Amino acid sequence: MKKENIFKNITKNPDKEIFEDIISKDGIKVERIISHGQTSPKEGWYDQNSDEWVMILKGEAVLSFQNSDDVRLKKGDYINIPAHTKHKVSWTLPDEETIWLAVHYQ
Repeated sequence: MKKENIFKNITKNPDKEIFEDIISKDGIKVERIISHGQTSPKEGWYDQNSDEWVMILKGEAVLSFQNSDDVRLKKGDYINIPAHTKHKVSWTLPDEETIWLAVHYQ
């Protein structure tokens, strides 16, 4: 077994959001996402076939939902997004990284 640390090897690339799979097996995927002020595309919404649980480990973000109020997430906050709930990232901190832990599951 190999020990890892979620805060190690953070890619410092403010021009691009980074998605890194930690585990992907049997209907579950755990990923680390690193944002540097990035948001979802202006047009369209994420409409995923699986549920998604996300937690902010560092930084801040705002999630927008098509049929609900925006949700501001700060360090330690998490939210469960049911499958086919249309959503997008409308803001992340521009001057420091926001580190997300996302779990996609069926």
